[in-house]
Order: sequence, then C-alpha cells, then structure tokens
Amino acid sequence: MARILLTLAMFLLATACGRSDAPQEAGSLPGAKPNAAPQPTADGEVTLTGAGATFPYPLYTKWIAEFQKANPKVKINYQSIGSGGGIRQITERTVDFGATDAPMSEEQLAKAAGILHLPTCLGAVVLTYNLEGVASGLKLTPEAAAHIFLGKIKKWNDPAIQKENPDVKLPDKEIATVHRSDGSGTTKIFVDYLTAVSPEWKSGPGAGTSVNWPGGLGAKGNDGVSALITSTPASIGYIELAYAMQNKLTFASLKNKSGKFIAPSLESTTAAGAGVATRMPDDLRVSLVDAEGEDAYPIAGFTYLLVYQEQKELAKGKVLASFVKWALQDGQKFTNDLHYAPLPTAVVEKVNKKLAAVVGPDGKPLLTPSP
Repeated sequence: MARILLTLAMFLLATACGRSDAPQEAGSLPGAKPNAAPQPTADGEVTLTGAGATFPYPLYTKWIAEFQKANPKVKINYQSIGSGGGIRQITERTVDFGATDAPMSEEQLAKAAGILHLPTCLGAVVLTYNLEGVASGLKLTPEAAAHIFLGKIKKWNDPAIQKENPDVKLPDKEIATVHRSDGSGTTKIFVDYLTAVSPEWKSGPGAGTSVNWPGGLGAKGNDGVSALITSTPASIGYIELAYAMQNKLTFASLKNKSGKFIAPSLESTTAAGAGVATRMPDDLRVSLVDAEGEDAYPIAGFTYLLVYQEQKELAKGKVLASFVKWALQDGQKFTNDLHYAPLPTAVVEKVNKKLAAVVGPDGKPLLTPSP
C-alpha cells in the first residue's frame, strides 16, 4: 500500500512540474477584441506610464479608465506635464510613451531615434475675447489676426476689423493681447498659423513652442490665459477649443484658405484633418494650419502619442500596442462628448499601418494582423 501511495505521489509531482515548465499559450487581454495583442504574462499584470500634453488629458483619462475597466489587470498612469515634458521623458526613456501637441523637431528626433508619431485626435486653437457689447459673431481675417498680435492693429474699431463686421458696433478701445508665458503645444499651433498667413510674422517672431512676443500680457496654461482674458476688458488671446467650449467662452470666426469665415467646432476641426490626409508625410508629422477645404477651420492640429517602434519589454509593448489600437477604434466614440474632434478615417488607416510596425525585442510585430 505504501509503495502504491509513493508511486501516486511521484506521478502527481511530475505532472505538476510538467505543467509549470510547459510553454503557455498567451490568451487575449480581458475584454479585448479577437485581434488585440495577446496577454503578455501568465497573470496579465502590466503597468504603463506616460507623460506629456495637457490638451488631451481629459480624453486620455477617459480612454485609460475604459481600457482598464475592460482589462482589469492593466494599469496605465498618465501625467499631464506639457508637450515639452512628454518629449523630454520619452527621449530619456523614463516613461513608456510620451504625448505632444507639437511634433518633435528633427533635432529632437536625432536624440531619440526610432520614435513614432501616432495621431490620436484633433484639436483647434481659438481666439477668445472679452469685448463689451460683442457677445458673439466677431469675424477676423488672417491679416487682422496677425496684425493684432504684432501690435499693428491697436484698437478694436480699426478699419481692418470693422470692414468684416459691418453690423457690429466695435468700441474705440485699445486691444490687450494675451499669450502663453510658458512653452506649449498650443502656442506652437497658433504661431505656426500666424507664420503661414503672415510674411511679417514669419520674418519676425516666427514659430516655436515659445516666441518673443511683440507685446501683450502673458499667463501660464490655458486656465491662466482664460482667467486673464476674463479679467481684462477689451482683451483677446488664444486657447484650445475644448477648454473654450467647456468654459463657455466667446471666440471669433476666422477666414479660411477658401475665403469662408469658419467658426471653430468639432466638425470644422475634423474637416481640417480630412483635407490634410492626402499630403500627410510618411512619419505623420504634419501641420494642419491654414488647411485646404471650404469647411476647414484654419487653426487646428493633431495631438500625438510618442512610441518607440522597437519596444524593449515584450509585456509592456503588447499592452501599449493594444491600448493605442483600441483608442483608434473604440476610443474615438468618446471624443465628441469631451469636445475633441475624432480622427478622419483616412488618418486612422495611416496610424494603423504605423502601429502594425511596432515590434518587440525579438523583432516580431506586437499586434496580430486583422484577418
């Protein structure tokens, strides 16, 4: 009897060891679609960290919450520290992904070879103002916008503004311009626009995440600019569309490249993105300002996730690729309610091709191709 029990015990031990040592076939992330990346570890517990742009923070927070709800063993932490901080941290590899509203420069890319720019949604920069008696409907041409911030148009009833607003009684008041005092992607998009439409601006302050402003008042962040405009009569400044809509601020319509005055909206921002898809470069870094299209709002831009094409850690890489894939598909339905514009279909296709090229340390794609 003792010999039988000993034999049975040895059999059970051998069976258990065999199960432990045998290769495990990775399953799918909980709640993920059939073509999502496979579960990266035996227990599926993976933590990702990201940092960067403040503009998409509310949307990214929603995406992360929804993705984690479907994948409870995945944790994603995102810090909204600004586009510059996101670029710096992904370059130093202190985070798993970065985020920026302003594409990296050639110099920045040279320091971080192998980074992909993956657009996630679109945003617009609006000119919001505080002008008594002008609650809405103000129209501005590109030339007028540039001359206001160059300090060449000094009063609200200047002929260049009054001409486009014949039915509006504009006051004889000095214009106070408000700009960001900190470097930001919002500034980059706005001054890219001024550079595109005004030779004087291009040869003067130029473009960048921060510039030498000819004058005006400075404030930190969108909230700071908004607060300063609200407390300063006869002022005008630039903030992001999502922030302006959430706070019910007044903003101007701008004359676009087709000659139409277009109010900033989710639809006109998406139209700007659709027009640029056909001329998007292979690396997807592109400016949307002064875009083609009758219904395109002229000061728009993509916000990007920054991801290394070659992932050093297989487990994290698979989860990151799955998260971005989900954001491009299911995640887009959350954009409108949070005042972001969804990616045009043609752009989603381009981003999916880039995402399919993301590989693990073994050089193999991290996403299973769709059937």
